Amino acid sequence: MTTLALISTQDVASGWAATTRIPKPEGNYILVCNSYHICSWRLRSVVQDKRPTTEPGKKPAKSGTRTPERVCMDGGAARSCTSNLGNWSNSQQCYLARLEPQPPKSDPSWQGHTDGAIWNCVREQGTRFVTRWVWLPGRPDTVVVDPVTLVYQAVGEMQLGPPLIKTAPDAGQVGLVNIPVWLWVTKSENTWGPIVRSASVPGLSVTVTAQVKAVNWAMGDGKTVRCEGPGTPYDSSMGVKASPTCGHRYVKTSRELANCKYPVTATAQWDITWQSTLGDSGQISMTQQAATQLRIGEAVPVLVDPDGGDAVAPAEERC
Repeated sequence: MTTLALISTQDVASGWAATTRIPKPEGNYILVCNSYHICSWRLRSVVQDKRPTTEPGKKPAKSGTRTPERVCMDGGAARSCTSNLGNWSNSQQCYLARLEPQPPKSDPSWQGHTDGAIWNCVREQGTRFVTRWVWLPGRPDTVVVDPVTLVYQAVGEMQLGPPLIKTAPDAGQVGLVNIPVWLWVTKSENTWGPIVRSASVPGLSVTVTAQVKAVNWAMGDGKTVRCEGPGTPYDSSMGVKASPTCGHRYVKTSRELANCKYPVTATAQWDITWQSTLGDSGQISMTQQAATQLRIGEAVPVLVDPDGGDAVAPAEERC
């Protein structure tokens, strides 16, 4: 299971490579740790106070959005950037968390606006908390985990598995040259989808949906069969005919191969789409593989003596 959970600097100092505990996402990411020894992968461009200009899977910045700041200040004092109240905003001087659900547009907090969003703004004053609602036109100036980090966390919780492959003939039977082989997979939530999971931190949540797009069957004879769907299960009542959705025919026996069988590999291609509560969205791809072996022979003729002698079978093959 892939988990992009936060790790401590003590893990890194003790010799654990970052990719051992928390795999690095694809892209220009660096490991950032705060004063509480909590670390996460963040885009280098974000850490350097620059908005990525061509980051795959992201929408261009909307007007009115702000670049996240690295230091959280409460007046002239340093403040923890994240708490159970939300994420600290230097401009608003409070912890912000997006209201879910959003209040109706008739609420005075919208100030007549129809875009943007309403955020819960909480700060400590002495021994009590003061809360107000604020309208913001776009992303607030808070330090939050990059949404892609949460995407991979949600994907890890899906526990996506290899395809559950089926064939006719199956691995315990012998097929014949030029006779159709049927290929299909058994669908389940974590081997085919669709499967939906979410991950969140204060102020940011992502929803991720995964679905297999296609299965590529490497048949072991140099041929690859691409099936857009799961394939059609075979039943003996169907007789000797080709699969209507996913199948193959071998033109040579497997007797010259190792174990006298063709190695067959099925690679499921997952399409994974995500949407964040801050308006970002994207798509990533993953693959899962499973393998089997198929023995393919040929029909064995029986030699019959026209004079009525005993039938004679040809010499036995090594398989």
